[in-house]
Amino acid sequence: MSLQNKIDLDTYKLIIETLTKSDDLTVMGSQLTSLLIGATGAKGASLFILNTEKEELEILATEGLSSDYVNKGPILIDQSIKHESNQNPVIIKDTQKSDILQYPEKALDEGVRSIVSLPINIRGKVIGALRIYHSTVLDLSEADLSFLQVLTHNVGMALMYFRLSTTVLEIKESVNEIHPIWL
Repeated sequence: MSLQNKIDLDTYKLIIETLTKSDDLTVMGSQLTSLLIGATGAKGASLFILNTEKEELEILATEGLSSDYVNKGPILIDQSIKHESNQNPVIIKDTQKSDILQYPEKALDEGVRSIVSLPINIRGKVIGALRIYHSTVLDLSEADLSFLQVLTHNVGMALMYFRLSTTVLEIKESVNEIHPIWL
């Protein structure tokens, strides 16, 4: 039996348009998580950015999850979803039968039964993660997993673009603050 795809090309196009047209990182993250919930029928979704100093994933945007679950504690990169490589997607089909979660009791309390965790990589380095939370045991089609993997590459490029454009604007403002006589 083949699994039904939940993400079609039109949905994917809409998600990519959201990434490319947004000029606010927080708004982009919120729209992305909302679109993913709608497309996949998920309970919630979160977009994380890696804080390299603390080795923690910090929430950039989240939708559909309670504040208790979102604020459950630090999400440590090497303990959050324990996996030998943070470079590959991790699909937890049933959180009640998994031993790789950092906060399994919180997932149970929240009613999260399955999680799709996808790393956001740039040049082989993890810079964040996209997680989709379901209230039922999940069977994800290969096509949907492929769409989500390509999406995380696009999210990575969008995050890099936002970082670069913010840096360029800060440099421009600094140069503009210098008195013209010094230029």
